[in-house]
Amino acid sequence: MPDHAPTRAPRRASGAAPLWSQAADLIREDITRRGLESGARLPSERDLCARFDISRVTLRKALLHLVDQGLLTASHGRGWFVAEPAPAREWPNDLESFSATARRKHMTPGSLVLRQGDAVASLDDADRLDVPAGTALLRLDRVRLLDDVRVAVDRTLVVARLAPGIAEADFTSASLFEELRLRGVELDRSEVTIEARTAEPELAGHLDIPAGSPVLRLDQTIYSREQRPLLLSTVEYSGERYRLRTTFQPG
Repeated sequence: MPDHAPTRAPRRASGAAPLWSQAADLIREDITRRGLESGARLPSERDLCARFDISRVTLRKALLHLVDQGLLTASHGRGWFVAEPAPAREWPNDLESFSATARRKHMTPGSLVLRQGDAVASLDDADRLDVPAGTALLRLDRVRLLDDVRVAVDRTLVVARLAPGIAEADFTSASLFEELRLRGVELDRSEVTIEARTAEPELAGHLDIPAGSPVLRLDQTIYSREQRPLLLSTVEYSGERYRLRTTFQPG
């Protein structure tokens, strides 16, 4: 990659895809064109910024997007590398965003934002997030889409001070996990409760399904690398439009 410039640069024309998305596509194309194998190191961020004429923030968003897709991996202090191919799986055993899961399955993710704004931690929220009651939170409620089909409603609370500026992101297209990583927040693990339910009228309306239809509810607390509770998320999937599969191994 250091010896070969991309065949084109990101376009800034009105209506073009975001620069970070274009840069990610160019990096992906160059890796494929040159046949780079697992472990191959990309040029430095400085060189990539100069090559694409983009800022480091834009470049890192592109690189983190490719990390989420499983194409790249990062090594602190060493740079960015082509990742080992991941085995095919339908439901990840590691912590993966909705957007990354969709792209891995060759589908287009999207969101309809129902609510995005300030909130304060209730007593229950504060207990789960290990913060004082009344702590400032970001409230983010979205209908999640796969190829424009409504598959889930995601209601999330994020401790605002741990990710400054995240309330300004455009979550109709942005990935929450990617936005957190751009702000230096590394996610480590999730504690999840899964249960079967039926859709209440409001939920059914958001998913465009009949009231009483089966839904699968995931209630999770996600922790940072420092083992600090970072966010709470309740995701309710349409039982007829989404399937979860994983593998259990002997402990």
